[in-house]
Amino acid sequence: MKNLNSMRKVFVAGAGLTHWGFFPDQECYDFGSEAIFNALLDAQMEWKDMQAAFCGSVYQGTGSGHQAIKEVGLSGIPIINVENACSSGGSAFRLAYQMVASEIYDVAIAIGMEKMPRGPIPSTAFRPWELSSGFNVQMANYANETVEYMEETSATAEDFARVTVKNRNNGSLNPNARFQKKVTIEEVQNSRMVATPLQLFHCCPLADGAGAVILCSEKMLKNKIRAVSVAASVLTSGVYGEGALAMGTSSSLKFPAAKGLVELSVEEAFNIAGYGPEDMDLIQAYDTMAPAELWDIEKLGFCKKGEAPGLLKDGYFNIDGKMPVNTDGGLMSRGHPLGATGIAQICEIITQLRGTAGPRQVSKARIGLAHAMGAGPNSSVTILKT
Repeated sequence: MKNLNSMRKVFVAGAGLTHWGFFPDQECYDFGSEAIFNALLDAQMEWKDMQAAFCGSVYQGTGSGHQAIKEVGLSGIPIINVENACSSGGSAFRLAYQMVASEIYDVAIAIGMEKMPRGPIPSTAFRPWELSSGFNVQMANYANETVEYMEETSATAEDFARVTVKNRNNGSLNPNARFQKKVTIEEVQNSRMVATPLQLFHCCPLADGAGAVILCSEKMLKNKIRAVSVAASVLTSGVYGEGALAMGTSSSLKFPAAKGLVELSVEEAFNIAGYGPEDMDLIQAYDTMAPAELWDIEKLGFCKKGEAPGLLKDGYFNIDGKMPVNTDGGLMSRGHPLGATGIAQICEIITQLRGTAGPRQVSKARIGLAHAMGAGPNSSVTILKT
């Protein structure tokens, strides 16, 4: 591995998102190309400035990135399609970052896009016998993990409802979110049961959408005042012995993992960036189910196991709290187009660090962390700073 200290500094030149929702009359490449145009406009660049493209998606088929870029204009640059489950966008970002940091290219674009089917996610990240046994019913898998979490901590269903309430409140301030309506704890608790103890409003909505981020060297920046730099971009895969039911792995009693993949990824990211949890001004946590946000915050090192529910109740994770989490509404409100989710998280950190988040702006935000999980399993962590 190349010495990270010898790699050059990489900046975000531009970021672009689409509005997320269900759009039956549009194709995925429509979202992808729209996000590209938005990022180019934000970067004050043209497509001819791009030297490489990394395109994350899950269900879009062969050459999906090529199809989106075709709408902008094929120019002969390398287009690499990345499928890494829900970490596809974060993985595309990491590849683009590495190419610029290692001086192979001066400018690269990372794209995440998805057009989702209706109903539960049709995960294929399981073996045939597991699929036949129903392992790919993600709500049930997460329900099992939630039961374990409740048994190991003092977390309650009301705590999970508070996650949804907070994120829907934040999403009401995000014009790109699929759900922009606030909900109450009572509404969450009265929503129908999906997989005990998870109710409908504990589950994130799927969505169609896309995002794009342009990365470049300092000399290629058009506007240095709005520049955000990449402090770390990390990807780790699963660890033998760790249980992650939603990812298709179970814990080992004989050979338990010393550290889980989330802990490994965030530890590596902090080591590279030279920062720790106490230095972060905001977090984009992976809240595909409401309780997952709580254990994700804990695994990322922002508090001890079992402490997140109490901190949430005290307002610690609110936009005006000590450590704001999912300021754009997260997956619970923004929605979850699998291949685009990681890019959207990164785009929110960029928006906050630039001070352009409007009514959801975190005061004096200077550094933030985005974390996404994906089947495999894998974990991507990105740290950005001004």
